[in-house]
Formats: sequence, structure tokens, C-alpha cells
Amino acid sequence: MKESTTLSRRMFLRRSGATSSALAWPWVFTSSKAAERTFKIGLIGCGGRGQGAVADALKAAKTLNFRVQVVAVADYFADRAERAGKRFDVPPARCFGGPLAYRALLETDAEIVLIATAPVFHPLFLEAAVKAGKHIFLEKPSAVDPVGCRRVIAAAEEGYRKGLVLVAGTDMRHDWNYRLTHQAVVVEKALGNLYAGRISYCIGSMFRTQPICPTSADDLVRTWQNWVALSGDHIVEQHVHNIDIANWFCGRPPVSAVGFGGRARRNAGDMYDFFSIDYDYGDGVHIHSMCRQVNGCFNWVGHDFVYEKGRTSGNNFPSPKQSPIPPDLLRGNSAHHQEQIDMLYFVAKGEPINQLRDLAESTATAIMGRISAYTGRQVWWDELMTDPNKNPALFNLQLRPTAEDFERGTVEIPQENVVALPGQPA
Repeated sequence: MKESTTLSRRMFLRRSGATSSALAWPWVFTSSKAAERTFKIGLIGCGGRGQGAVADALKAAKTLNFRVQVVAVADYFADRAERAGKRFDVPPARCFGGPLAYRALLETDAEIVLIATAPVFHPLFLEAAVKAGKHIFLEKPSAVDPVGCRRVIAAAEEGYRKGLVLVAGTDMRHDWNYRLTHQAVVVEKALGNLYAGRISYCIGSMFRTQPICPTSADDLVRTWQNWVALSGDHIVEQHVHNIDIANWFCGRPPVSAVGFGGRARRNAGDMYDFFSIDYDYGDGVHIHSMCRQVNGCFNWVGHDFVYEKGRTSGNNFPSPKQSPIPPDLLRGNSAHHQEQIDMLYFVAKGEPINQLRDLAESTATAIMGRISAYTGRQVWWDELMTDPNKNPALFNLQLRPTAEDFERGTVEIPQENVVALPGQPA
């Protein structure tokens, strides 16, 4: 069915999330039931991003004139949960620690759960939260391997059928100008057909640089950003933001990826320092993706899409003929703030949404690029996501240790400073 340029609410949610106009007539201010209700939030993952998401949720509540209460927190490390509990006035009895802490939190009366842990845990925790009937905010990326991405898609579809609100932490899709530019350029085709593009997340060194020498599962979790099995490598954990914008503006995931990368500076964990990937989106459209974490180099984080009538960075063409933004949804002052406004808005309205398929597809796109760089071969979307018989090794690829290994106590410590070499199996 051909889509109309006048977006229905469901079509809009599929593409972007939700935002508002500064001149909107917010129903939330006029709805006494919404204003009188207290929204109960639980946090799984009490690191900086998790606590930041809770702070943004509390700020969003003030924006919407809602009441929000943080009723439980959970983290792999009990002391970190306790510190977060003190910050958000959570009773000590509801500050849960350990590999099974998420289960204890899901048994509480929290109706909205924010998941901001190491990515390896996201599929398992999402499945459990959907089963428990919670509305969910899931940080990026959705997983670290193809199996995890497909688990997220399946769990999200089940959550949507159950009427849940599922919001993704791909913050640029919540950004006002990106939404308006997408409407103008992709939906209304103000610049004609897309020819090609480039995306980048090239920055200085991040995470630990000296050997970690892990001896326990705890050591891995404390330094999760340095380990491919826990983070997905930085092309997945970080560059997924830009890859997500590429998928959004192309309107689909790529057909294949060919790339390379390497490790030149790191002496910790098992990640690469840089990646360069050619994503083929079909119909002659190619997007060049590059990301790097090395000091003393040229840095650029952004997007550049070339069309037959011009080009856009993704957020600099906010002039659609018709806004895709619901007229009664308020605009936040940052993308992270907007994520939580969107979350509360749709929970209050009782309208299920599913942003997690797009997140999973963007994560799988990043994983496809990683595998190509690690192996030196062309990797196809259907090998990872749709055809179990085309390349069973890739379709069934599951990095270890898994989330279940941490629960069972069967974690095997990966070898540090041993990295993938192109020309060898994934």
C-alpha cells in the first residue's frame, strides 16, 4: 500500500517516535486524570546513562505536569544500585543487586522500566520486562549479535500486541529537527531521490586503554565497553546512532556490507580502533560509514546525504509542508529529554508503540559492518536476519559470554588483546 504524505499517528510512530510543537495544545495539561496519576518507574542499569535517563524522566514529568516516582532500581553491582537509590529516594529494600537483580525489580509495581545496561543483557531483560507487562525504554544498541537482534524484534512484537509502549534510546529520532527534516526530505521528497551519503562517528580515545587483565565476570561487567561480547564493539555501541539515521533516511536496512577496520592503539579488551564500511542499500544507493576512537586524528560526528536536488545533514531541512509531529505533544529541550517525554506521553494516552524493531535493525546493520571488517568478506542482510539456511554460522552467531552465562555463573573470560583477523571465520 502506498503511504500518504499525511501521516497517521501509527505511521508517524513507525518512522520516528513522537515530538510536539511549542505552540501545541497539550491535552496532558487539561486532562485531570493524567495530572492526578503517579507514574511508577524502575531503572535497570544504574550507570551514568541509566541515571541520566531517570533524571530526564523526572524532568519530562515536570514538563508534562505529571507525577513520577522512582520505585525501584537494579544493577549488577549492589553498591551502585544503592547509590542510585539514594539519589532518587528509593528505599534500600527496593535497591536490587546481582545478576538476577532485574528479576526482583520486575516483580515490583514499577509500570515503566528503563533498561540501560551493557548491551549483552538487553535482549534477555527486554523479554523479561515484556513478559511482566511493563512499558519499556531500551537504550541503544539492542544487542551484540544477530541472535540478540532477532530476540529483540520478537519480544517487541509481543509487547506491542500486549499494548505496551516500547521506546528506543536512538536519541536523534526523537530530535525535533531530524523529524521535520525526515518528513520534508524522505516523506515529501523535497530534494528528490537519494543518491548516496556518508555517516561518521570519529572521535578521540574512549574507555580503558591499558590492559584490564580480567579474572572474573565482575571485571568484565565493570569494563564492558572494552569487550566485543558485552558491547558489540564501538561500531555497534556508539556508531549505531548514525547508522540508525542512515537506515531511517534510506527507508530500509542495507542489502549488504563490505568493510575493513583494525586495532592500532588499544591495549585493553578486544575491540577495534576504527571501521570503514560501505553499506549497499540497493537501487544504486551506497552509504559510507566510518568510526574511529583514536587521539590526535580528524574528528567528525554527523551525516551527509546527497539528493538529486541538494543535500542534507539530516537535521538542517526542517521545513516540511505538513508536520509529522502530534500537535498535542510538547517539545523537550534535548533529545534525551524528549525520549522520556515521548515515553510518558504515550503511556498516559494508553497507545502502544514499537520503536524497538527499528533499533534492532539498526543494531543488526552495525553488526553486519563489524562482521565484514572482522572477516574481510561481504556480508548480506539476509544471512544475518531473514534466511537461516543461507549462512547458518552467521545467522546463529551468538557471542560469548552471553547474558545467561552471567546468570548461571558459566562465564569464560575472553583473551585480552586478541582481536579478529580478516580472512578468518567470524
